[in-house]
Amino acid sequence: MNVALLTNTFSPHVGGVARSVESLAGEYRRLGHRVLVVAPEFEGAPGHEEGVVRVPAIVHFNGSDFSVPVPVPGRVAAALDRFAPDVVHSHHPFLLGDTALRLAAARNLPVVFTHHTLYERYTHYVPGDSPAMKRFAIELAVGYCNLCDAVIAPSESVEALLRARGVTVAMRAIPTGVDLRLFAGGDRVAYRRAAGIPRDAVVVGHVGRLAAEKNLGFLTVAVARFLAEHPPARFLLVGSGPALEAIRDTLDRAGVADRLHVAGVLGGDALVSAYRSMDVFAFASHSETQGMVLAEAMAAGVPVVAVDASGVREVVHDGENGRLLARDDEAAFAAALAEVTGLAGTARRRMAVAVAATARQFSLEHTAHDTLELYRLLVLARPSRKELEGSTWAAARRRLAEEWRIFRNIAVAAGGSVRRPAQAADPRSRLERS
Repeated sequence: MNVALLTNTFSPHVGGVARSVESLAGEYRRLGHRVLVVAPEFEGAPGHEEGVVRVPAIVHFNGSDFSVPVPVPGRVAAALDRFAPDVVHSHHPFLLGDTALRLAAARNLPVVFTHHTLYERYTHYVPGDSPAMKRFAIELAVGYCNLCDAVIAPSESVEALLRARGVTVAMRAIPTGVDLRLFAGGDRVAYRRAAGIPRDAVVVGHVGRLAAEKNLGFLTVAVARFLAEHPPARFLLVGSGPALEAIRDTLDRAGVADRLHVAGVLGGDALVSAYRSMDVFAFASHSETQGMVLAEAMAAGVPVVAVDASGVREVVHDGENGRLLARDDEAAFAAALAEVTGLAGTARRRMAVAVAATARQFSLEHTAHDTLELYRLLVLARPSRKELEGSTWAAARRRLAEEWRIFRNIAVAAGGSVRRPAQAADPRSRLERS
């Protein structure tokens, strides 16, 4: 089968969606299928990549580490014509997601969309963030889903949420897969030695983008409380992002900043070794469709302490492969970390068995098999013709653009009113600018 994957994030960008697309493409190729990835340019991307078409992009959009692709329809269309896909798989409901719909419609190809993200939780990256912007983000995603032939929800929680929001097309709950072969490796002892972590220290770990949407303010306070109560313990952070300084400040105020280890962004064997060096994985995000890092942690043999949320409750089973807390409670979270790291004997072995069993459920092989089966069913059925411009998706896109335009107009006007008095005080400044 020939599969076209269109995504707004891809290697060398490090993130859940980029890893998901890269691992899925690799598994398809391993199984003998042909794959074409259409993705934006990123700093550090190889000059030549087999099976990848890059489109120009605005890098570091709005101060983030994301690239915003500027689709070049002619380039992508020509690449797809040469590739002759059987199915188009989109991974975002905008930008290259728009391109996926239009190119597939022109060729009468089925379109599958994976709803990786709760997009309304990320509108703070867009100028003009507001309740209206969040509503538009939801409308955009739901409208986009209904223009596709099938939607993949990474968890049952998200599938139920999308149905409640009005998604009517065929939908499957298929989690993002983890490469168990990769996570069978790693070197705990060597990683700890290189990172300066004592061999016998209890290590609380976290992997992910260090940003507001990950609820890291709460998580850091809870971990700081645990560290204060367990002097030999350490906190290992893998990732980068704008919340890092706030994390350092919180730990500093708690008097435990000297036990923080920041690894930065890791991939491959280095990432696996970092997971292996942890004794418990701490997670508090409420914005996940599937906590991919939770499955990765368990694939490395690490139990999890997390807060109940969509995409989390499907992975973490309270009292079996870790602890799942009902709400954000710093004392309860710290106590759960102590409980899990303090297990010994039969209780510890029982949890290790449950952790390994969960990891197998989220294997990349299962994900690829289920997704390929969905492709086959769609290829056998003739894809439905959908009117793009008259859809709720198109209407949401127009309202989103208008909201942004209005905000920018207000911001310019406000900026002008602030500058005007200072300019009036110095007539020469007006002449110099004219």
